[in-house]
Parts: sequence; C-alpha cells; structure tokens
Amino acid sequence: MVKMDSKDTPSGFLGLGIAPAIFEAIERLHFRVPTPIQLKSIPVAIQGSDLIGIAQTGTGKTLAFGVPMIQHLMQGGGQGLVVLPTRELALQVEEMLGKLGNALGLKMAVVIGGAPMFSQRKALERNPHIIIATPGRIIDHIENSHLKLNKVRILVLDEADRMMDMGFAPQLKKILQAVPKERQTMLFSATMPDEIAKIAANFMKLPTRLEIAPSGTTPKEVAQEVFFVQPALKNRLLERILYDYHGPILIFTRTKYGARKVNKFIRDLGHKSSEIHSDRSQFQRKQALDGFKSGQYRILVATDIAARGIDVQGIEVVINYDLPNQSEDYVHRIGRTGRAGQVGRAISFALPNQWQEIRDIERLMKLVLPVSKLPEGLPSQISQEEFFRSERPPQNRQFKRRSTPRTFTRFHTKRRRF
Repeated sequence: MVKMDSKDTPSGFLGLGIAPAIFEAIERLHFRVPTPIQLKSIPVAIQGSDLIGIAQTGTGKTLAFGVPMIQHLMQGGGQGLVVLPTRELALQVEEMLGKLGNALGLKMAVVIGGAPMFSQRKALERNPHIIIATPGRIIDHIENSHLKLNKVRILVLDEADRMMDMGFAPQLKKILQAVPKERQTMLFSATMPDEIAKIAANFMKLPTRLEIAPSGTTPKEVAQEVFFVQPALKNRLLERILYDYHGPILIFTRTKYGARKVNKFIRDLGHKSSEIHSDRSQFQRKQALDGFKSGQYRILVATDIAARGIDVQGIEVVINYDLPNQSEDYVHRIGRTGRAGQVGRAISFALPNQWQEIRDIERLMKLVLPVSKLPEGLPSQISQEEFFRSERPPQNRQFKRRSTPRTFTRFHTKRRRF
C-alpha cells in the first residue's frame, strides 16, 4: 500500500487532470473549490490507480470518485459500479452523479432494495454506463440472471465500514469475485477496521491510501454536550430543547419502535416532523427526507439507517435521544450537522448508568464531552454527574482500553468453590 505524501496542491479543479468537457460540467454546477478528499483523490484515480480514501461522511467523496469514473468511462468504455450500504446513500449518489453525467450523455441505473425489481431490470437492460446499488439487491439481480458484472472496469465501495457493520461482508465478497480482475477499485470509508484491510490486501492492487481525517474525528464546528437523564424524563427534556432551537433538527433513536414513538410525541406537541426507519417503504422514506430538505418537516426522527444516509445542509441540531449501539456511530450521527464549515450542535441523552458508553465515545474521539445540568424544573442527576466526573480521566490524558477485563482477575485467578 502506497502512502501519499502531503504536497502543495493546485487550487480549484483546474490542474487535477480533469478532461475539458468534464471540467466545464463541473463549472456549470458551480463547484469552485475542491474538498481535501477531492483534491487528493481525483489526480490519483484519473491515473488509474487503486485507492483507499479515509474521510468523514459529508466531505465530498461522491465527486472524488465520480469525476475519475466518468472520465475513464468516456475515454475507454466499459461500466462503472458504485456499491453503498443504504438506499438513501444510493439515491444521493445518483442525484449528484446524474447532474454531472447526464450533461455528458451517460446513462445510470439505481438498483436498491424496496423498489420494484421489474423497473430495475428494464434499466439494466438499457446497458447503463454506471450502476449505483446496494449489495443485497445486486446479488438478487445476479441470481435472477438480470445482471452480469463482466463489463465493470471501475468499482467503487463507498462507506465500506458501514457495509461491514450491516453484515454485508458475504455479499461484498461475491461482488468482488464477480467483477473482472482487470479493473480499478476505489474504496472509501470513515474508519479502517480489519475487514477493510483484508479487502485491500486481497482484492486491490497496491492501493494509494489517502487519509483526510483520522478515525473518530468530528467536525470542529460542532458543539457537543451530554445530559444524564432518567428514561421517564427524556420527553420533557426533548420538549424543552425543541422550543429552544428553531432550525432543522435531526433526532436519532436506537429502534424503529422508538422512532415511531418519539415522532408521535413531537407531532402531539404541534411540531411538523416525520420519521425514517426500516419499517417504512422506500416511497415513505424518500418523502420524509425530501420533506425535511424542503422545510416541510422541521424535525426528522431516524434510526441509524440514516446516520450516513442524510446529506442535508443546514441541520442546526442533532439529538441522540438514545446513545448508539457502537461508539463509531456517534461520530457519523453528529456529522450530519456542522457541515461545509457551518456551526452545529450535538446533544446526547444518556441514562444514569450509561457513563461507560460516554467514556467509550470519548476514547474514540480523544476528547471529553461536556456534561450539562438538566433545565430548571427537571429532577437533576447531581449524584450521578458527580460520580461520572470523579471517574473521568484528565482532559489531556491518552485513553487506553484495558487489555484484560476487570472481572478476569476476580473470577478466574481464584479457585471457585461450589
């Protein structure tokens, strides 16, 4: 794996090796200043090299792989395949690449779950230049003989770590075995777990690694705070916050049942809101997301299916009504606010016994989260907060996990009596 050195790079998209026709299309879309991942990835990918891009969500990765893909397809033919973990991400990528590719005469097909197989089959029969798809639906079409990947010359795995988290490793392996060996592979991920490293070792050719932000990095523009609150008081705290902030608000829950319940509570308060989770149809999810973007709904309640699937500018506050199951998802959730240099806020509700989950998040991000007192009128958790603060490491201390669980010594080094 080749490590990219940081060197002086040209300003703007001029000088990145982009063909004139594509450069003009970019100019028409009013993209003037490339993001760091675009600035580093485009020249490498245009040269045909495999690459691994480590960058946060919302950093402009679509153009980072889209521009080189379109340029190679226009010059050499073949087909491009973009694989993503969720339907929402696939539709957003299709929207962005469509703006660029349609002006250049490129056809695209979106192959995702929750949409009719028949219409997707017809789109595939039209021999699209680029296929944008989720892993499970790709396998469905392959098994039904609707799709062959023998024409794929460029493969993109976007949000690869999320696909691993969602259990798509077997499908990804089948896809990687089905595409031609002679291809260019671009892999983008917010983190670099072992599973991603194995893909790089087994299915990529000397990839150049470009790391824009280390794992666990959060936007500097996002102010974060935590409230320790009893479950029965969560709604009362949420009600206060919804009245304190007047911009778009994104709320995350752990379960689809929780999303429905919280959304009903918000609507009963008189706010305009909607919900996104796995029980909703593709049409309902699209309608909710479009309504949130347009301002029809000020508040959107979602499960982690939307942690990386929502690309909406101007979200004022992200609320973690429930802490996520995995610390990494906290980073992806709050990355929905404070985008493109804007100021944002992330507010998390933690139960009094969830101080360890907060410390795990702090270890990942290498910072200490401020703990706020509950608003006046709500029973405070002072004793819990004092305990939490007393257990916290100093601000500049390096966080290290125990190599041996604390229970190991107590239960396994002494002879147990029965």
